[in-house]
Amino acid sequence: MGSSSSSYAPKTIYLNVDGKVQKVVFSRHCSPCDIKELLCSSSNIPRNTAIMMVDPEGALVSIDPTMPTNSPNSMYKVVPLSTGQLGEKEDMFQNVLSQVAEQFSRAFRINELKTEVTNRLAMLEKRVELEGLKVVEIEKCKNDLKKLRDEMISRVGGRVNCPYKYNLSDDGKKLTPRRDVPSYLKYTLSQETIEALKKPTFDVWHWEHNEMLSCLEYMYHDLGLVKEFNMNPITLKRWLLGIQENYRGNPFHNFRHCFCVSQMMYGMIHLCNLQEKMTLTDMGILMTAAVCHDLDHPGYNNTYQINARTELAVRYNDISPLENHHCAVAFQILSLPECNVFANVDPEAFKQIRQAIITLILATDMARHGEILDSFKQKVDNFDFTNEEHVTCLKMVLIKCCDISNEVRPTEVAEPWVDCLLEEYFMQSDREKSEGLPVAPFMDRDKVTKPTAQIGFIKFVLIPMFETVMKLFPQIEEIMVQPLRDSRDHYEELKQIDDAMTEAQKKKTENMSLGGKKK
Repeated sequence: MGSSSSSYAPKTIYLNVDGKVQKVVFSRHCSPCDIKELLCSSSNIPRNTAIMMVDPEGALVSIDPTMPTNSPNSMYKVVPLSTGQLGEKEDMFQNVLSQVAEQFSRAFRINELKTEVTNRLAMLEKRVELEGLKVVEIEKCKNDLKKLRDEMISRVGGRVNCPYKYNLSDDGKKLTPRRDVPSYLKYTLSQETIEALKKPTFDVWHWEHNEMLSCLEYMYHDLGLVKEFNMNPITLKRWLLGIQENYRGNPFHNFRHCFCVSQMMYGMIHLCNLQEKMTLTDMGILMTAAVCHDLDHPGYNNTYQINARTELAVRYNDISPLENHHCAVAFQILSLPECNVFANVDPEAFKQIRQAIITLILATDMARHGEILDSFKQKVDNFDFTNEEHVTCLKMVLIKCCDISNEVRPTEVAEPWVDCLLEEYFMQSDREKSEGLPVAPFMDRDKVTKPTAQIGFIKFVLIPMFETVMKLFPQIEEIMVQPLRDSRDHYEELKQIDDAMTEAQKKKTENMSLGGKKK
């Protein structure tokens, strides 16, 4: 997981500035805004001027970290835009189409052409969306961002860091600044995908990050949450992108896991007909808690945090340090005006939504598993959907189910997650050994196997919890509970095979030893 080191290499382009060659070098992680300022400065153009960049044939070049590189023999030129050039969307689209046609007329360089078309359409979409925002809102966002930038500069002596990205490295320093939030590519979901999204059998391994973002965006629209909370659709896109940027590249606790949990929640909402039994506010709380539940997970669990006396453990007094951290990062993202999907919610209502989301995220601490499940068991036989305490307890159990639901999925989807989880466990146990800290047997690469890791967890955690939920929603037995029973049987068969192989190897070793003694 995570980016390869080559993605950090700087990028170089060449500009034609009054007939002279101007070399421009920038990081691939610069924001489009920073690149524009750099281009203006290099071309002797005032910093806040709206600009476009063209190649020697006059074709537009996207101004972002993915722009194609060039050479001194094919220099780009930076051109200031007049008000007229920022006119109607139709004119802009016609201009893009004419430039695409011109490219087709040359050399038929298919791969390069596809890249250019994608970049230009993305630029057009971004401009169209920005034009759709009210001028007042744009100015407010600019002022808020300027204040945040000035505040961060004053705090860290001129180095601008992301105001909410918590990626704390081992030495406690914050990592790279947050890139400017662009609009990710839109994907048109097929009817087949739309139906598959509602089922636990959905294969989460076939999707890129941008596609998963579009699926999450669709879920919010489909459930009626955008309308219910009067969300700005552009703000929803920015918020989801901000969420994705704040999941680390861990083997298991990463953005794909976030998507897994959120998709399972969406599936359970449909499977259990929760929209008929709970409010849209409850739906929003369930989905948002699922999306945010592991934000900035460092890849080392609460036991390590507490034993190693990390900054998080000290900050939260050893009480669910990771889950408290996930909540804090979630609401720091929401505190940014451009990412606040609840900006149009009444302040008093937002306080209740905030508290409910915190309650659900804190419920994902497995140290509280027995306490939460016992509370639900006491209510399930006489469950009352009009009782707020009952509904809150159900929501806590639902997010717990979704968080650890991989074994509900088909074997080919679930089993790779076991490998990812064991890899993360082994990373932690190796570190614990090197630091002289206690090591849990189920995390020790010298003691655990796939079957031993899964059998006990499925038998004593997953099946009892899902069978309890089944009392309230009998329809989950076939599609959720039975796969868990099948998974238990699968791993028990694997354990029998492993045990037989171990016994055979043991006998072979003993026979060899006896043979040696006879000689």
